[in-house]
Amino acid sequence: MVYCMGIDIGSGTSKGVITKDGKLEAYILLPSGINYKVAAQKLRDELLMQAGLAIDDIASTISTGHGADIIPFNNKHVADMLCCAKGISHLFPSVRTVIDVQRQSSQVIKLDGKGLVTDFVISDMCASGSGCFLEVIANILQLELKEIGALSLKSENPVIFTTGCAVFGESEAISRVAEGISKEDILAGVHLALAGKLAALVEKVGLEKPCAISGGGGLNVGLIKKLEELGLHLLVPPQPQLVNALGASIMAEEQVTN
Repeated sequence: MVYCMGIDIGSGTSKGVITKDGKLEAYILLPSGINYKVAAQKLRDELLMQAGLAIDDIASTISTGHGADIIPFNNKHVADMLCCAKGISHLFPSVRTVIDVQRQSSQVIKLDGKGLVTDFVISDMCASGSGCFLEVIANILQLELKEIGALSLKSENPVIFTTGCAVFGESEAISRVAEGISKEDILAGVHLALAGKLAALVEKVGLEKPCAISGGGGLNVGLIKKLEELGLHLLVPPQPQLVNALGASIMAEEQVTN
């Protein structure tokens, strides 16, 4: 019986899990804030409390994400791409392509049958290819981010965004609001624009089925619908935001037991 911990410090949300023999024992999601060390420490403390464990019960901890290399208590930090591959493969062993939609960037990863990365592509620096674009538009429309996916499904006439730039896309959304276009139609258009960017990334690496989605984008039913309309039928984890943290913890288990 081995307990391990995976910590994923994202730019907006930090995630942590404890696994025992490959099974999820505890998990926490918290705002990252401005101090990643503090966020990581709080994750660890709350995970241990939830699982009823002491720090000495944890055989190994692997961290990933933006603040992975500054966490003082981890045994190792690993690139989020590798953790994503490991986590998705643990949940869906048959998956060969994963679309990982994070707040600051998105990536498409191709996997082999053992959860190892065989190819990948990462979105450019423009926010229009990441979850941040949806966050910006949600703010313009004065909506909670968690609301926008379901609301977009009510659209009858989606707006077509004419730019691939997040800055100009923001201006375009403001103009559409001023024109009296419904929030539903604006949101459907934004989801379609992001789905198009993600589909282009998939095309670059070449789709190999089955395909899954991970990261915060996996919580957005509007985005998933638009991706599926573009021919990308997706497996969705029960908790898509936890995939990288889960992968980190599974890696820690493998290093301890092998």
